Amino acid sequence: MQVALNPNLYGEAQTYAEKQGLNLTIVIEKFLERFISGQDKIASQEQELPDAVLNLLGATGGQLDSDDLNGRKAYYQHVEEKYK
Repeated sequence: MQVALNPNLYGEAQTYAEKQGLNLTIVIEKFLERFISGQDKIASQEQELPDAVLNLLGATGGQLDSDDLNGRKAYYQHVEEKYK
């Protein structure tokens, strides 16, 4: 398999691999594994809200504003009301 890379990037990656005592192929494989698993986590986070956010939804009537995707705005509103 061949992959075309920027020569400068390739050189830096090769140097990094050597300093780590690794083969460049292993470094690239590890990176790709982390990248792919990170994308899976992002996709699952978009589908599931954390328990803390779900609890806050109960406190806010179950509605989130369209610009409040992670529930942070609802959280701060809840805290402001709680400590008034």
